[in-house]
Amino acid sequence: MAFDLVQYFVEQIESQKPTLLSHLNREEKRQHLREINALTLGELIHQLRINGEKVYQEITQPDELYIQEVSRHLTTTPSNASILERSELENLTTEVFHLQLNELKQLHDTGSHSPQSIRELLNGQIEHLSGQADDWVWSTNNLTELLGSKPNLQEEISLEASMKEFNQMVNQQHTQDDVTTEVQVPTWSKIVEPIVAVVILWILASAACNIFA
Repeated sequence: MAFDLVQYFVEQIESQKPTLLSHLNREEKRQHLREINALTLGELIHQLRINGEKVYQEITQPDELYIQEVSRHLTTTPSNASILERSELENLTTEVFHLQLNELKQLHDTGSHSPQSIRELLNGQIEHLSGQADDWVWSTNNLTELLGSKPNLQEEISLEASMKEFNQMVNQQHTQDDVTTEVQVPTWSKIVEPIVAVVILWILASAACNIFA
């Protein structure tokens, strides 16, 4: 399994760019950062499939113009359904994409990567990206194989309810089994009990008479 760049980039964005979306609460900020992180990383993977040599060049020698062009393209694509304002969205996309390329360059230089190993690293992010964003992200960066990968909230609730119902059924079955396995007292023993008691009393009475005779 390839190193998880998806989570790594999110952590780096939060630590290196703490002022991004600072007007939002923690949860909203993290959601938008994750979306844009998936958007730009997915775009890089898409471009890698088209022109791997070009992407490798941009990783080893990041170009500001290239970063701006990609960011503007992603921001203006009709399928982009981000609720952020256009200017804020483009700025965020640029900042995130810029950080990703810089981090990839550092990984490349310190790890002595080759074009082939960079390709393998990026292609290996598909499994880490799966389920991390809504479908508009994958439609925008053309990673269409990830469409529908994010779990639906209603499906999660239905699954939870089904599991709860299953557990209740299992517990009920165990209770029924416990009742069934209890020792059953035969009916005839209830009839014989008084007779046995009378016999015992007669024996005791006879013994007492013999003692005092």
